[in-house]
Amino acid sequence: MKHRQLVLRGVNLSIQSGDFMAMIGPNGGGKTTLLKLMLGLLKAESGSIRIFGNTPKDVSHRIGYVPQDIHINQNFPISASDVVLMGKLKPGKGRSRHSKEDRLAALQALEQVGMEKYCKQRIGELSGGQKQRVFIARALVTNPDILFLDEPTASIDNKGQNEFYALLKELNHKITIIVVSHDLMVISRYVKSVACVNQRLHYHGRAELTGEMIEMMYNCKIDETCPVELIAHGLPHRVLHTHEDE
Repeated sequence: MKHRQLVLRGVNLSIQSGDFMAMIGPNGGGKTTLLKLMLGLLKAESGSIRIFGNTPKDVSHRIGYVPQDIHINQNFPISASDVVLMGKLKPGKGRSRHSKEDRLAALQALEQVGMEKYCKQRIGELSGGQKQRVFIARALVTNPDILFLDEPTASIDNKGQNEFYALLKELNHKITIIVVSHDLMVISRYVKSVACVNQRLHYHGRAELTGEMIEMMYNCKIDETCPVELIAHGLPHRVLHTHEDE
């Protein structure tokens, strides 16, 4: 009989409207699993998940999602506008013609992310950061109230990462944002709260980088060999309450 591994345990999290929360933690710690549970893509063995007081499925029209891996043939002649219009496809409807209103909504979504002038550009001709903006526009085209992003800057250079998070900060004026990320230095400048996920979850109501977070991310101790210098330069020293065992 195959042994079933418990990915998450004892998770209790309430997200306030207007929050910009980063979920951090080691690989295999359960970040993406928790994200997919909140999206309704996975079903929990116990407990309950409510988004706006309902199940994720019942409010899917109010949720935007940018997954970690978006597979689009780079050589396929599809424009940025066409990619955004994918967000308007309805389940079970197959390929249907988009209305004039749909195309206007797609252009407005591209405008939100500063990509309107690239609307007719082939997706394969765009940079990594530009593609991610288009994928966000695809998630925004239905005017969601909450946006989930899973490792959105994995294929973006350092300069692009800062520009990308600055865009998310601007969008956060109207949309609640939850992002899974390893970019500790970048997220500490932009997010409002942090959820540390490693089977269990510890929520910090302020975006403060701590030694505990570094140890958890890099699976090391601060007083041992640990690449702290990669993420600590230029950040003020801040202190949080310690994680208490439950």
